[in-house]
Amino acid sequence: MHADEADIDVAVVRGLIAAQFPQWADLSVEPVDTVGTDNAVYRLGGELAVRLPRIEGAVGSVEREQQWLPLLAPQLPVAVPAPRGLGGPAGGYPWSWSVYRWLDGENPSVNRVAEPGLLAEDLAEFIRALRRIDPSGGPSAGRGVPLAARDAATRAAIVELRGIIDTDAAGAAWEEALRIPERSGPPAWFHGDLSPGNVLITRGRLSAVIDFGCMGVGDPTVDLIIAWNLLPADARGVFRAALQADDATWARGRGWALSIALIQLPYYRDTNPVLAANARHVIREVLADHEHAS
Repeated sequence: MHADEADIDVAVVRGLIAAQFPQWADLSVEPVDTVGTDNAVYRLGGELAVRLPRIEGAVGSVEREQQWLPLLAPQLPVAVPAPRGLGGPAGGYPWSWSVYRWLDGENPSVNRVAEPGLLAEDLAEFIRALRRIDPSGGPSAGRGVPLAARDAATRAAIVELRGIIDTDAAGAAWEEALRIPERSGPPAWFHGDLSPGNVLITRGRLSAVIDFGCMGVGDPTVDLIIAWNLLPADARGVFRAALQADDATWARGRGWALSIALIQLPYYRDTNPVLAANARHVIREVLADHEHAS
C-alpha cells in the first residue's frame, strides 16, 4: 500500500519474538486479515497479537500507545488494546513494535449493522468517556486541529478525483465546512480514527476499540466521523443526540469525514479496495447530508 513499506512476514515476526520474547517463541504466528494501512498485525498464540509499523510514519504511535493506553483503559466502557511487550529493531526489521492482549470481536460492515441504534449509543458512550478523561499532559496529534489545517491536502485530493466523483459538489461542501466556526472549548482526548476497521462488536454491541495510533488531545470533533463511515443515516440522529452535538459541531464532524475520505480515495484506490470503497461511501453520504442540510 505504501512505496516505503518494511518487509514483514511470518518468518520476520517469528524471528523477532524468538530473539526478544523467548517465553512466547513456541506460540503459533498467523497473519491477521485487516484493512489497516499503517501496521501489520499477527496473532500470537490464542491470547496475544503482534503489531508492527509498516512505514516509518507509524512508528510514533508505538510509544504513544504503550504510554497512554494503560492510563486510558480503566476509564473507558469497552476494551482497548493492552500492551504486553515492547519490541525493538532486529533481524532487518527497523523499528519498535508492540505485543498486545488479543481482543475478540469482529469489525462491523457498513449497512449491515444488526442494531444500529444501540451501536450508535455505544459509540457515543465511548466518545463521552474518552472526553471526560483528564487531558493534562496528553500528546498532541495531527487530527486534533481545525479543519483549515487540512485545506491544502483536501483541495489537492479533489483535483485528483476529477472524473471519479462529483468534485463540484465535494468542493462546495468543503468550502462550506471551512466557514464553520472553530471549536472554542477546552482540549479533550480523541481517538482520531474511529472507523469500521477500528471497532469490534460482539453480538451486535460495541465490545472494543482498537488502533489508537492517531489519538491525542485537542479538538475532539474528528471522532464524529464514524457517523458517516459506519452508521446508517437513520442511526445518526441517535448518535448526535447522545453526544449533544450542536449544529456547528455536527457540521465540523461532517467536514472531517469528507476530508478524510477525499484524501483516502485517491491514495488507496488501487491498493486497498476496502478502504477505497468506504471512502466512496463516506463521500456519497456526506454529500447527501450536505445537500439535505442546505
